[in-house]
Amino acid sequence: MTASIKDFIDKDCLDKGLYRQSKHAIERERERERNIDLPDVLYVLRNGYHEKQKTTFDEVFETWKYAVRGKTIDESDIRIIIAFDDTGMMIITVMHVVKG
Repeated sequence: MTASIKDFIDKDCLDKGLYRQSKHAIERERERERNIDLPDVLYVLRNGYHEKQKTTFDEVFETWKYAVRGKTIDESDIRIIIAFDDTGMMIITVMHVVKG
């Protein structure tokens, strides 16, 4: 992950609690189905890497959506899509990465 994105995620968003999850990211059914909880997400955001090839610009919302990838504490490979606004970081979605 580039130093500026990593620093912003760690120091400006996570350390100060300036993050929130989208409705999509926290749906109870989806969480149970994917078996990924908030501590897993926060761990990967701190320890993962910026997956540049999956980062995109959302023309509708006029913002960048960054992909962060890494292993959870129990070694599950996940990808997290995040975006930033004036209030901090939005966790948009979280998914297992299936190699194939």
